[in-house]
Amino acid sequence: MVHSIELVFDDGTEAAIRRIWNDLAAAGIPSQAPASRPHATMAVAERIEPEVDALLAPVVHQLPRDCTIGAPVVFGRAKVVLARLVVPTTQLLSVHAEVHRLCLPHMAPSPMANSTPGNWTAHITMARRVGGAQLGRALRIVGRPSEIAGSITGLRRWDGNKKAEYLIG
Repeated sequence: MVHSIELVFDDGTEAAIRRIWNDLAAAGIPSQAPASRPHATMAVAERIEPEVDALLAPVVHQLPRDCTIGAPVVFGRAKVVLARLVVPTTQLLSVHAEVHRLCLPHMAPSPMANSTPGNWTAHITMARRVGGAQLGRALRIVGRPSEIAGSITGLRRWDGNKKAEYLIG
């Protein structure tokens, strides 16, 4: 399983995302609810050593930061991942680059390419394995409201092997 460093959000932003997840589930679309916590992944590798938590604490002290959850985005071709974009401000990209720099020596064997600076798409996953017949309806559900004004309030390290989160800072 993978390990990751993730952005987490204020209660209001989490509630707005969970409402969308619940609306998807009510429509019979495989959403992230209830197993996950709303987050945006910043760094991913097969293994991220726990020592990064102390290194990332100064980044957490720069939070909270306002954010905008924007348009739906689709990853894949047949059974797709449906997500909402976290609008990539200069500040957010700077935080991402700092997280990546601090984590890099502690990631094994190496970071996944789509999480590296210049290749990262900040997003919150809404649903996985959405098929063609469900895609239109899923996009309508995921796209409402068209924008969510929120706040990034922290970082967590996710250990996919243990299915455990560790709040940083």
